[in-house]
Amino acid sequence: MHTTGTFAPESVEAARERYESVGPVAQTTVRAVARAMGFEREEYDERVTGEVVETAREAIFASLLDVRVGSREEFEEWAGEYDGEVFLSGSEHVDRVAWHAGPAGEAVAATFQNEEAAAVETLRRQAFGRLYRELVTG
Repeated sequence: MHTTGTFAPESVEAARERYESVGPVAQTTVRAVARAMGFEREEYDERVTGEVVETAREAIFASLLDVRVGSREEFEEWAGEYDGEVFLSGSEHVDRVAWHAGPAGEAVAATFQNEEAAAVETLRRQAFGRLYRELVTG
């Protein structure tokens, strides 16, 4: 088993603080990408909306989340000790699992066979949508 990512919030407040802290990063990133794409000022003002920057913020936040990756047995051992609800997606007929536990007693997990990087990134998006969106934007 191994872990990828850098952020596993231990509280809702820690998640909110991190989400707030990536706001300026998202703005700077979107501005730099728009510049690299050759947006003129008028096009930037028209196309780069608050929704675009918020989407970047969500993606940056999610990309930082700590995800554990291991065998099905390692996951089942962890899940057996976890004191919360686990939302598992994927097939029961594959050998590997990626999972993340949020700060409010819920976790998400996804099974996969080969494409670890894709599974981890998909899980991070699921984690944001299921575990964090309401906590940090609501």
